Amino acid sequence: MAAWILNGLVWNEATGETETKHIRIADGVIAEIADASAGLPDTQGHDTIDAQGKLVSAGFIDMHVHLREPGFEYKEDIASGTRSAAAGGFTTIACMPNTRPVTDTPDTVRFILDKAATAGIINVLPYAAITKNELGRELTDFAALKEAGAVGFTDDGVGVQNAQMMKDAMKLAASMSMPVIAHCEDDSLVVGAAVTEGKFAAANGLKGIPNESEAIHVGRDILLAEATGVHYHVCHVSTEQSVRLIRHAKQFGINVTAEVCPHHLVLSDEDIPGMDANWKMNPPLRTPRDVQAVIEGLEDGTIDIVVTDHAPHGAEEKARGMQLAPFGIVGFETAFPLLYTEFVRTGKWTLGFLLRRMTSDPARVFGLASGVLKAGAPADITIVDLEREREVDPETFASKGKNTPFGGWKLYGWPETTLVGGKIVWTAH
Repeated sequence: MAAWILNGLVWNEATGETETKHIRIADGVIAEIADASAGLPDTQGHDTIDAQGKLVSAGFIDMHVHLREPGFEYKEDIASGTRSAAAGGFTTIACMPNTRPVTDTPDTVRFILDKAATAGIINVLPYAAITKNELGRELTDFAALKEAGAVGFTDDGVGVQNAQMMKDAMKLAASMSMPVIAHCEDDSLVVGAAVTEGKFAAANGLKGIPNESEAIHVGRDILLAEATGVHYHVCHVSTEQSVRLIRHAKQFGINVTAEVCPHHLVLSDEDIPGMDANWKMNPPLRTPRDVQAVIEGLEDGTIDIVVTDHAPHGAEEKARGMQLAPFGIVGFETAFPLLYTEFVRTGKWTLGFLLRRMTSDPARVFGLASGVLKAGAPADITIVDLEREREVDPETFASKGKNTPFGGWKLYGWPETTLVGGKIVWTAH
């Protein structure tokens, strides 16, 4: 397909401003980016998209999502999940292995890739489990999983409790130049807890999840990563202590990277309005001090990227209340508008900073060819209406999951068109 995107606003890192550009797409890649001041190009024989006044960005990349298939298709499946991601402007996502069966065999990895190729509409990268059935007892066959198409190893959803098991996993992954992506949680500190150890827990008589439950594993794994040389990536950082440990590790040259979710940047436990399980996620919403720490960590590069941890659940599951409902919220369709509204429109961040953390930085961290808007790059592109204000209505989500704490929020910066390989896969119109 040959096409032109005309009159789009493209962020120029050198000037710190947007510039109007025309972008030509051919054979699935960006063939040319032309300055609009030279006038309109000859578009005869080409499809055209008029992006007048709209932001044109490299497609967003989300390296931590839950598509729920196989096994939990009533919550989400690859078809609905990729539609939801595309509606949020994402063109590449990496899905976690805590499915049923767990993604711990080459056959399950291949199933996900095959299903994504037939039912999905964006790029799907599967992670494989570190241990069989994510039970922490026996390593999976890393070599076979890599050959099948896994892009990294993680037991997301549970922390690997045994340090020797984690060290063995890191050593094996390092020998294959593969990353280990860690959900950091010491189980002995979190049993029976649903929210963070803070004001909300105290006010409602709830057992709290302490910050050290996350940070203990972060510190342990940093030392193991130093010993093994593996690329160690910390999932959904949420505490001041974790930020401090990761910052220290980077200063010593240890190969550690990290991610943070929009909800941990915007909300604290003091914002929870009541026992509504749409405010229950893991890691939980932390204290205002922790929120400030993860913001500063993202700003100074201690935390490398933004992810959603998109985690859909059925309405009846979330209706069980704060104590009994499963952890998790959906995130694809609110991620960019939320952060654009809260941080860019308020002048705290530049538009370029937010775009980097959602495009080129995840591509850099995980060695992807996408995430950049330049000639020769994949034509994975997102067009965003920065001036459009809309209220978050979960019932309109493309995701099967409606579990979000952001219902009713008025946000700016809604994705309008998403292209993958130069083809329009989603449009708001």
